[in-house]
Amino acid sequence: MNKLIGVILIIAGVAMLIWTGFTYTKKEKIIDAGPIQVSADKEKSVNWPPYLGGILVIGGIVIVVTSKK
Repeated sequence: MNKLIGVILIIAGVAMLIWTGFTYTKKEKIIDAGPIQVSADKEKSVNWPPYLGGILVIGGIVIVVTSKK
């Protein structure tokens, strides 16, 4: 079980090193006055620091190496 968690951390860490974030579009109401509604698409972004992916990779390697066979 520990090896599985370690491998998942390694895969997640490598993915975080390759993709340092993502963007998505969210529809937000600008005006809501009874029957009149105006909305606009706003682009939001989620970013994380690359060192976080490195920490996950190192942690996953440590878990895999130290897990009992």
